[in-house]
Amino acid sequence: MFPRIVLLSSLMIAFAAGAASAQTGFIKKEHSDGAKYQIFVPHDYKGDKAYPIILFLHGAGETGVDGEKQVAVGIGKAIKKDEKAFPFIVVLPQSQKKTWKAESEDGKRALAILDDTCKAYKVDDKRQYLTGLSMGGFGTWSIVAANPDRWAAIAPICGGGDVKSASKIKDVPCWNFHGDNDTSVKVEQSRKMIQALKDAGGNPRYTEYPGVGHNSWDRAYGTAELYRWLLENKRK
Repeated sequence: MFPRIVLLSSLMIAFAAGAASAQTGFIKKEHSDGAKYQIFVPHDYKGDKAYPIILFLHGAGETGVDGEKQVAVGIGKAIKKDEKAFPFIVVLPQSQKKTWKAESEDGKRALAILDDTCKAYKVDDKRQYLTGLSMGGFGTWSIVAANPDRWAAIAPICGGGDVKSASKIKDVPCWNFHGDNDTSVKVEQSRKMIQALKDAGGNPRYTEYPGVGHNSWDRAYGTAELYRWLLENKRK
C-alpha cells in the first residue's frame, strides 16, 4: 500500500510541476525585491526549443508599482491583438522612479528580471532584443550603450540618446521609429542618433511617420515586419 501512495504522490507532484511549467500567455511575477512585473510566454511554449526574447521598456505614463499598466500600452497591446501567434517571450518590467537609464535602480532591475527569465525558460541567448517607447526609448539607447554586446537588435521608439555612444553601438542592428509632429520628444532626437550611427559606420533603419505626434508606438509595434526583422538578427 505504501509504495502505491508514494508513487501516486510522485505522479501528482510531477503533474503539478508540468502544469506550472506549461503556463503560457501573460504571467504576473514578482522580483526578489518585491517589484511586480509581467512576462509573456508564447502559447506553443513547451520547453522543448529555445525562444527569442524581448525586453520592453514602457513610457513615463506607465510608471508605478501595480505591475499592470505597462502591459496595456505598446508591445503588450500589440501582442493581445494576435496573442496565440506571437513567437517571442517578452519581459515587461515596470519603472518605479520614471527612468530606465542603465545606471538607475529601474534599469538594473529590468536587466535582472531579464536574466531571471532567461534562467527560468528555454531562451535563445543569441536572440535577445531590446525595445521601448518614449521614456523607454531613451532607456533603450542608454542600456544598449552600457551593454552593446548583449543585444541581437534594438528598436527604440520616440526617444533619444547620447550621440557620443554611436561608435560603441554602431554594429548593433537598429530600427528606430518617430513621428515628425511629436511635441513631447522632438523628432530631432531620433534624427541625431540615426545620423550619428551612420557617421560611425553603422547601417540603422529609420521610420519617420509624417503628421504623427508622440504616439508613434502603436504604428511601430503594429508593424508585422518589425518582428520578422528582429528574428533575422542573431548575435554573433
